Amino acid sequence: MKQSILILVLVVSTMSIGLSQVKTPQPSPSVKIEQAFGLSTVTLEYSRPSVKERTVFGDLVPYDKMWRTGANKNTMVTFSDAVSINGTEIEAGTYALFMKPSMNMWDVYFYTDTENWGTPEEWDESKVAAKTSVKPSALSSSVETMHIGLENMTISSADLVLDWDKTSVSIPLTTSTDEMVLSTIEKTMEGPSAGDYYNAARYYRENDKDLTQALSWMNTAIQKRGETFWNVRQLALLQADMGDYKSAITTAKKSLELSKAAEYDSYIKANEESIAEWKKMK
Repeated sequence: MKQSILILVLVVSTMSIGLSQVKTPQPSPSVKIEQAFGLSTVTLEYSRPSVKERTVFGDLVPYDKMWRTGANKNTMVTFSDAVSINGTEIEAGTYALFMKPSMNMWDVYFYTDTENWGTPEEWDESKVAAKTSVKPSALSSSVETMHIGLENMTISSADLVLDWDKTSVSIPLTTSTDEMVLSTIEKTMEGPSAGDYYNAARYYRENDKDLTQALSWMNTAIQKRGETFWNVRQLALLQADMGDYKSAITTAKKSLELSKAAEYDSYIKANEESIAEWKKMK
């Protein structure tokens, strides 16, 4: 009898677990958005509470107390590149966004510890990567569900804007788009790097393509980077593949010297073996 009751309890418990898996909408739905910003990207992750006929700022969200900037886990902002927040530089990375509202001015904090459900139990000032103060403005109509996004965008500036109820807060962001573009232009205008020439030359040699072109590229790579035991070794192999064993031996001896100076045993052995082989080919 007791065994039958136990089995019945287990069956009912199992049915209860199965029936409890009912999905309902989140009261404060989560959102993740990614916004291009100049040559960078800003990613926002937060939960969106609603007004629901409540008084928000000064009541639901008290004045002069730290706020998670939303609901549930703290709001997070990720910058793919360094930015300036109202004049304060901040490195690329992910930050928790905390705010301290007041009647006339809001303090905004970008906090390096992002693993908080709400605000940290103990606030650590050393984890504040950037802090700024901004003046809130009144909206002409109420925003029922809190919204955070990037507005007023140019190629190098934007405003990180929070709108909720009848209040709007705007945090100025800037990024060094001009410097990034100029750097890219300068690098591109300089032409391929030494590594580009080296890789192209090696590919041509190893895949039986135009060895004359490969030789030109390898010489350019050496001119740009200087002589190293590995690029001089590749030059020697190219010369040998083209049948110029005399030049290949001279070049391999140079690679051998460089390999010994670098104490790179595999290249020492390879050059010694190639020199011995190519002497028989002369």
